Amino acid sequence: MTFKPEEVDAFLAVFEQSKNKIRNFPGCQHLELLKDYHAPNIFSTYSLWENDQALDAYRHSELFSAVWAQTKPKFQDKPVAFSSQKFIEVKP
Repeated sequence: MTFKPEEVDAFLAVFEQSKNKIRNFPGCQHLELLKDYHAPNIFSTYSLWENDQALDAYRHSELFSAVWAQTKPKFQDKPVAFSSQKFIEVKP
């Protein structure tokens, strides 16, 4: 997600306010916010969901709608989303 530079702090406030609600949403197993090393206004969220149904339930929830309504106006570029499933995990 590429944000308008002047909106980064506001986005971080939205994430801080909603991160525990998202992480505790039924079926969410993991949530991270990642930041680009070189571009301070580019972020990604990384989340693991129990299954497609859990992710779809979140995407159609009031929580998602509220977070998205606050986040969407802060974008500089169109956001890109990927849905993947764990395929291979390499542990130390």
